[in-house]
Amino acid sequence: MEIVIINEAKDKSIYRYKKDYELIFSKALNLLDRNINSCCSVIFVTPERIHEINREYRNIDRSTDVISFALQDEQDAFEIEEVEEELGDIFINVQAIRDQAKEYGHSNRREACFLFCHGILHLLGYDHMTKEEEKEMFSLQDQILDDIVKR
Repeated sequence: MEIVIINEAKDKSIYRYKKDYELIFSKALNLLDRNINSCCSVIFVTPERIHEINREYRNIDRSTDVISFALQDEQDAFEIEEVEEELGDIFINVQAIRDQAKEYGHSNRREACFLFCHGILHLLGYDHMTKEEEKEMFSLQDQILDDIVKR
């Protein structure tokens, strides 16, 4: 398991979350019984950059907090063992970490971990387009995060 961190936002505070991200990634894979040696990239960006990405790739002309780009969309692709699977990229808006932590009344650490966990679940094939999908994905987020970082 490998997490590549790219700091396009030039925000030094993001490096403090690497160990949390490793725990989250490992717990997600174990909880979902995914026996894969996997890696992903986490790219920390500014609100302006994530706005550009959102507009270009999703046709949504506004900033957002996190965007994931999965390299594998088929669940069967996760059955391969002993080969490192590149799951994809997670783009996290560094300003959204601070703004949403304040809005929701929890720590920056909790918000940074929530956004990463949300992104990882997307890379692993989860979504929240329907009420049923949302309930499943958000329940998984709580199971993964609550032992690692308190609300």
